[in-house]
Amino acid sequence: MKIHIDIDCFFVSAARIKDLSLEHKPVAIGGRSDTKIFNKDAKRQTVNFENSGSFVPTFYKDYEEKDDDLDAFKDADGKVRGILTTSSYEARAYGVKTAMSIKEALNLCPELIIKAPNMSLYQKLSHELHEFLQSRIPLVEQASIDEFYGDLSGWIEDDEVEQFIDNLRHEIKRVVKLPVSIGAAKTRYIAKLATTAAKPFGCKTIYPYELDAFIQNIPVGEFAGIGRSMKERLRSAQIHTLGDLKKRRGTIESWSPYAKELYKRVSGLADAPIETTHKRKSIGISRTFDPLHDRNELRRRVHILARHLSFAILKLKVVPTVFHLSISYEMSQSSHKNISLAEIFTEKKFDSLCLSLFNEADTQRRLHVIRLSINCSSFTRDSKKELSLIGFNDEQKMKKLTDNTQKLREKYGIDALKWGSEL
Repeated sequence: MKIHIDIDCFFVSAARIKDLSLEHKPVAIGGRSDTKIFNKDAKRQTVNFENSGSFVPTFYKDYEEKDDDLDAFKDADGKVRGILTTSSYEARAYGVKTAMSIKEALNLCPELIIKAPNMSLYQKLSHELHEFLQSRIPLVEQASIDEFYGDLSGWIEDDEVEQFIDNLRHEIKRVVKLPVSIGAAKTRYIAKLATTAAKPFGCKTIYPYELDAFIQNIPVGEFAGIGRSMKERLRSAQIHTLGDLKKRRGTIESWSPYAKELYKRVSGLADAPIETTHKRKSIGISRTFDPLHDRNELRRRVHILARHLSFAILKLKVVPTVFHLSISYEMSQSSHKNISLAEIFTEKKFDSLCLSLFNEADTQRRLHVIRLSINCSSFTRDSKKELSLIGFNDEQKMKKLTDNTQKLREKYGIDALKWGSEL
C-alpha cells in the first residue's frame, strides 16, 4: 500500500514546538511578500532550494526575534498588511482561513495570535521528519515541505497497515514533536484523500472494496489535479462529487487524454511510483508590492531581483537557456516577455537581459505595476557543446569575475556586493 503523511498546521505546529504557551490557542502565521529586498540597506537575505512552493519561498529574509509578532506586519502608519499562510484549528473555528488577510482574520478572532514565519525552523523540522521516515519506510518521497509519500509494498502486509500508520503517527509526535495525519490506500492519489479525511492527527486506511463509498460525497475540487477549468467543466456536466465522476466514465474519457487519466486516478486504477529524488527544472523570483509607476524605480527593482536570482542559479550550478519576465499591473492587466539563449551564464549578461526583457514587456506604461517576476528554465548541465561558442573567450573572462563575486556572496551574504544601479 501507499501512504500519505501530512503535517497538521505545520507552521503553527512548529511555532508551538518553540513556544509551548501557544498550545490550544488560536494562532496564525502571517505572510507578506518580502519587499524589504528593495531597501538600500537590505541585509540578511538567504536562499533555500529545498521544498519551495506555496508559502515557502526560495528567497527570504532570515528570521529575527523582533519580527515575531503582529508588529512585523504593520507599516510605519500602523496599517496591518499581509495574509495568513496557515492557522490553528482553534482559529479555524472562528472562520479564519489560509490566504485570508490578517486584518480580516483579526476581525473574526480578536484574540488571534499572529506569528511571523520562521523558514529556517520549518526547513529544519522538515528535514528531521524526512530522515525519521527514511528510517521506518523503505521508499519515501518528499512532495513538499510538509507532505510525504511512502510505499509499504513488500514491507508491511495490507492487514497490518492500519496499526502500522497509527503507531507511526504517535512515534512521529513523540520523536519529532510534530502532529501528523496519515492516509493509506492502494494508490498515492487515494491515500492523499484519506489523509484529508483523517485530519487532524488521525489515520485512515481505504481498502479497494471501500473506495466507492469513501469517494461518493467528496466534492470534485478536493481531488489533487482538478483545477478551476476542469471543475467548471465537471459542474456543467452535473458532476459535483467524485462519486458522480466515477459513474460517468464514458463522458469523462471522451473529453481528453488528461480527463481519461483523471478518471483512472479517481477510480483507483492509476498510480505513480514513489520518487525519492526530484530534479529541479526551473527557478524564479517574484515580488508583489504597492502600486508603483516610477519606471526608474521599477528598473532598479529588476536589477535587485536579477542579482538574487543570479546568486541562486550559480549556487545550483546550472545554465538556464530560457528566460521569462512578467509584469502584473493594476486593473488586472499583465504582460510578459521571454527569450531562449544558449550561452555561458554570467551575472552581468543576465542583469542586462532582465532589464531588456522588462523594457520590452512593459507595454502598459500608463499603469502602475504591482508585481515583477523573473523565471529561468530549460537547464543545460555540464555540456558546453550545447552553448554558443561566439565570443567564448570573452565570456570565460566574465565568467571568472562572476565566480569570484559568487564566492564573496557565499561567504558574506547575497547583499555583500550590489550593482551601482541598485543604489
